[in-house]
Amino acid sequence: MQKPIGLMSVCRAAAVLLSVSLLAGCASLRTSPNTPPPREALNSFSLEGRFSLHHEDKNYSGRLSWRHSGAHNELLLSSPFGQGMAEITTSDRGARLTTSDGKVHSAADTETLTQQVLGYPLPLTQLTDWVRGRGVSVGTAELDAQGRQLRLQHEDWTIDYAYDNDDAQAPPSRIFAERSGGLELRLRIDEWNSLTPEEVKP
Repeated sequence: MQKPIGLMSVCRAAAVLLSVSLLAGCASLRTSPNTPPPREALNSFSLEGRFSLHHEDKNYSGRLSWRHSGAHNELLLSSPFGQGMAEITTSDRGARLTTSDGKVHSAADTETLTQQVLGYPLPLTQLTDWVRGRGVSVGTAELDAQGRQLRLQHEDWTIDYAYDNDDAQAPPSRIFAERSGGLELRLRIDEWNSLTPEEVKP
């Protein structure tokens, strides 16, 4: 006849399980889900974030997934609930936008394409540098105490930056871009990744 498990044994087993759970919890707290790579490593990158855009009397908001390598870009714009709204791809052959109903539009560049299809220009070539907090050949920049871009004036755009920590090589986490004439774009970047050579498009 099997002896019944005593109360003391049950307590010991519960204590062991509790200790293991606490250790696992502490380990998960110590491990950051995403430590952004330094800006200098973001030649090819992917990011996940949120955006809001105000143009004239219209407001748009949602999620952004962006993969960049050289002339190649893949941007997926989704609703706040994750429903795909538009996909933008670029290459050295031009830009293409696919809407949620499957219609495909093409143009020589993204700014022309988004102006024609969405009604507002998205300067993707410049935005690729802006989002990484990198300088441009034409424009003026204000730097913070760590030498990072705090404000950039480029043509008719003003771009303001914010960072999540004081690391001099930290990429921006929040970007506010405003164009004279009433176009405002806000980005909150939740996750940065540097693409490896194997992940980069040929």
